[in-house]
Amino acid sequence: MKKTDRNIIINPMTRGYIQIYTGDGKGKTTAALGLAMRAVGAGLKVYIGQFVKEMEYSEIGVIREQLPKITVELFGNEAGCIIDREPSEEDIRSAQQGLARAKAVLTGGEFDLVILDELTIPIAFGLITTEAVLDLVKDKPENVELVITGRNAPQELIEAADLVTEMKEIKHYYQEGVLSRRGIEC
Repeated sequence: MKKTDRNIIINPMTRGYIQIYTGDGKGKTTAALGLAMRAVGAGLKVYIGQFVKEMEYSEIGVIREQLPKITVELFGNEAGCIIDREPSEEDIRSAQQGLARAKAVLTGGEFDLVILDELTIPIAFGLITTEAVLDLVKDKPENVELVITGRNAPQELIEAADLVTEMKEIKHYYQEGVLSRRGIEC
C-alpha cells in the first residue's frame, strides 16, 4: 500500500475485476475512455476493442497519436452501424472475428486493462452469443481488468460482473432532432 499526500491509501492493482457500463444513457464509452486515461497515467498498458464501429471517432485519432500505451482496434465494417439496418453476414463475421481477437488479447498477457466497447450490441443483434462472451469472461486472467460497454447488457453478463454501472437517459437533445456532433458524440 502507498499513502498519498492526502492520506488516501492506494493499493496496487493485484486483481483485475469485470466492469460493465450499460444503459440507454450517453456516456458508456466516454467513461471507459476516461478509465483508459487513468490507467495509462498509472503506468498500465491498455487495449480497446470497439465493436460495430466502422469509423474512427475523434477520440481514437488522438489516442493513436498521443497515447501509444493504448492499443485500439475496430471490429466494424464498411456497411456502417448495424443499429440502422439488418445485420449482414459481414457483420456476423466482423463481430465473431472481433470476439476471437478480444479473447486472444485478454489472455495474451500484454495488457493490464482490456476495454471491449459496445460488445453488448453484437449480442443484442444475434451476431455473437451471450455464452461466447461469458466464455471470454471466464477466461479472463486474474490480474487483468476487463471493461465491457454497451446498451442492453444481458442479465447473465451482469451477474458475472464485479461492477455494473447503468447510464440512464433522463433527457437528451436527440429527442429534439439534434444529430451527433463532431467532438461531442463522435
